[in-house]
Amino acid sequence: MTTALKYIEENKDRFLNELFDLIRIPSISSEISHLPDMYKAAEYWKMLLLDAGADKAEVFETKGNPVTFGEKIIDPNLPTVLVYAHMDVMPVDPVGLWDTDPFEPVIKDDKIWARGADDDKGQSFMHAKAFEYMVKTNILPCNVKFLIEGEEEIGSPNLEAFCEEHKEMLKADVILVSDTTMITPEQPAITTGLRGLAYWQVEVTGPNRDLHSGLFGGAVANPINALCRMITACTDENNAVSIPGFYDDVKDVSDLEKELLNSRPFDKEEYKKALEVDKLFGEIGYSTIERTGIRPSFDVCGIWGGYAGEGAKTVLPSKAYAKLSSRLVPDQDHHKVAQLLDWYLKSIAPKSVKVNVEYLHGGQAYVCPIDHPAYKAAEQALIDTIGVRPVPVRSGGSIPIISSFEKVLGIKSILMGFGLESDAIHSPNENYPLANFFKGIETIPLFYKYFVKNLK
Repeated sequence: MTTALKYIEENKDRFLNELFDLIRIPSISSEISHLPDMYKAAEYWKMLLLDAGADKAEVFETKGNPVTFGEKIIDPNLPTVLVYAHMDVMPVDPVGLWDTDPFEPVIKDDKIWARGADDDKGQSFMHAKAFEYMVKTNILPCNVKFLIEGEEEIGSPNLEAFCEEHKEMLKADVILVSDTTMITPEQPAITTGLRGLAYWQVEVTGPNRDLHSGLFGGAVANPINALCRMITACTDENNAVSIPGFYDDVKDVSDLEKELLNSRPFDKEEYKKALEVDKLFGEIGYSTIERTGIRPSFDVCGIWGGYAGEGAKTVLPSKAYAKLSSRLVPDQDHHKVAQLLDWYLKSIAPKSVKVNVEYLHGGQAYVCPIDHPAYKAAEQALIDTIGVRPVPVRSGGSIPIISSFEKVLGIKSILMGFGLESDAIHSPNENYPLANFFKGIETIPLFYKYFVKNLK
């Protein structure tokens, strides 16, 4: 048994009790009533870091929820790893679909069941305990800083400004994050890319009030009809986005990385069966993995207008609305894409309606090269503990703050997650396998070892 495994075995009950106390704090960032819980979670993280061996830890105010920062500097001349995680969780509604109390963790079927069990309390807690192990056994090979925020689940609206204000304090050589997934317990993955995001709300106005569809239908434009035609015009017969200029800045992916991306286990028939669809959809010429990882997309997230109640109402509506989103890839700029859609919709709208496009929010895509010293360190650490080379994956989702870190702090992030898709994050009955939790604590110290070695 390795020293790490021995330490985990000797302390696993304490680890779980401490994690459970963190999970019991209902730190829901999207609900203002839980603001006191955000501070409680921040103070708990401060205590965790100090108990684990940090030289100092402090709770910082932002314009929103608090941030906990801690550090241990063993030698200013050594490399520094900045660990990023979040203490906030998603709401638990609908509570009736939970089998257990979402904020009273239980162990069942060798899994922890609770809100935050995986995302991100369970995964972030692994870093605190891996750090504790390295400090207590005197094997910490470099400096470590922790940045634990309280607004990730609402888009991290105040963290970029915090980073701008505290650049010197956050100075590091790499950012280490565990907030992503493995492919299976036996097949690890390292997330090398995250798609960016652009998100709009569109309002189309026809007449100044709702009209009788019999008296006015055929003479006055129906804004719902107009909106549907405009949305349809945003993609072409190859399922590609047809907005002029949309692909101008899309960054090509090397043949090697495409090959590695497509090497991940993927059963198309099982995928369709799980979703209960007869046929998959997407941009012609790309695999499903490529479509969701290295290609941009365009979707309608919601559309409404007119009468949608029970029975019939013969109305020609005054207004129609839609929420639209686009997932972006390097090097697309979300501000530029936002302007392109605004211009395009207004240019193709019929003169019989007025169009207003509101840009709600967005973020840049992120990519880390697979030859980066930190990627190589994570790769070797996972080979050592799981015995299989991890697959580099491009996530279809977005963590906007990761690209902000690179912009503000000028450093890359390594996303070495230990979650599984079956962990049901953001859903009722979120869970996290105990094996993955302990495997993370075992693996993280090896990342530090190899990262320092790779920089020599």
